[in-house]
Amino acid sequence: MNIKFTDLYKLVRNKKKLFNKISYLIKNSKFIGGEEVLSFEKNFSKFTGGKYCVSVANGTDALEIAIKSLNLSKGSEIIVPNNTWISTAEAVVSNNFKVVFCDVCLKDYTINLKDLENKINKKTSAIIAVHLYGNPANLSGIKKVIKNRKIKIIEDCAQAHGAYINKKHVGTFGAIGTFSFFPGKNLGAFGDGGAIITNSKKIKDFCLKMRNHGAMKKYDHSFSGRNSRLDTIQAGILNIKLKTYGKTISRRLYLAKLYFKELKILNKINLFQLNKKNQSAFHQFVIRTKYKNQLEKFLNKSGIETMTHYPYMLNELKFFNSNKKLKNSYKLGSQILSLPISEEHKKKEIIYICKKIKNFFNEK
Repeated sequence: MNIKFTDLYKLVRNKKKLFNKISYLIKNSKFIGGEEVLSFEKNFSKFTGGKYCVSVANGTDALEIAIKSLNLSKGSEIIVPNNTWISTAEAVVSNNFKVVFCDVCLKDYTINLKDLENKINKKTSAIIAVHLYGNPANLSGIKKVIKNRKIKIIEDCAQAHGAYINKKHVGTFGAIGTFSFFPGKNLGAFGDGGAIITNSKKIKDFCLKMRNHGAMKKYDHSFSGRNSRLDTIQAGILNIKLKTYGKTISRRLYLAKLYFKELKILNKINLFQLNKKNQSAFHQFVIRTKYKNQLEKFLNKSGIETMTHYPYMLNELKFFNSNKKLKNSYKLGSQILSLPISEEHKKKEIIYICKKIKNFFNEK
């Protein structure tokens, strides 16, 4: 049996509706802005429970604009978890702030609260809480750590569409939340796309201007901004996908449950240990084992594609000039392995993957 890690074409439901929508928008010359984009912002705001939604060109722009909107003090430090996609740290550097890397919790790979306490100082102005792999970070714990301090929380929800903390959607706990609609995301467009969620009108208005050359309306420039707009075709695609997104999450939850059931008996791998009050979006299903490389080769020979998210930690990149060893994330990339999980995968495929993993460890 050959099992792809993911097949983006198979993931596309309602193909006829999507192609008809694209055709309609092209025929009517609807490419930038307009009702389709406004409709998506309204729909995504309702979906997340955030008061305001500002769509942008991609998830990296969402992070960069989010940081800029907070008007942080010059010379500030922003704390970022060490295991995340590079955009999280890039957004800090591009805003001319110092990025400080924090260790991760090995239960769910989100930010480590103990190390977070150690990293905070007088220069700390913000923390980016990344809901990595779709697993909600410990926002209540973070808020306790920064209690009575003027430190902003930015939520990086690029992998967490449909993730909840006590039935409240991620992205709505801090000052601002950011999302990506890259095609490989659970809620993916047919190209790049991103969004910002906030309950602050002041922040919302700034982001609206920032994405459009500093102007809310054409030629009404308040400051020097940038060009970062979600195009109309992507908004139309996302509007259609959002209507059935509940089924996407339900399927991923079902497949993740299968993995937990089949693999929990193995003592040589570590599975997610998630808070039962929360809901993960299971953008990835990650296992940890010191036999990672051997297991990866074994599964690939068995026709099973796997990936690593991520093969290196951010503080291992020389240009960040951060060589401090962090206990949990030190060489973590050599131990973590992402298994196939998406709504296009079948039960028998997940069972087959688990069977092969069991076979591998039975030989150890």
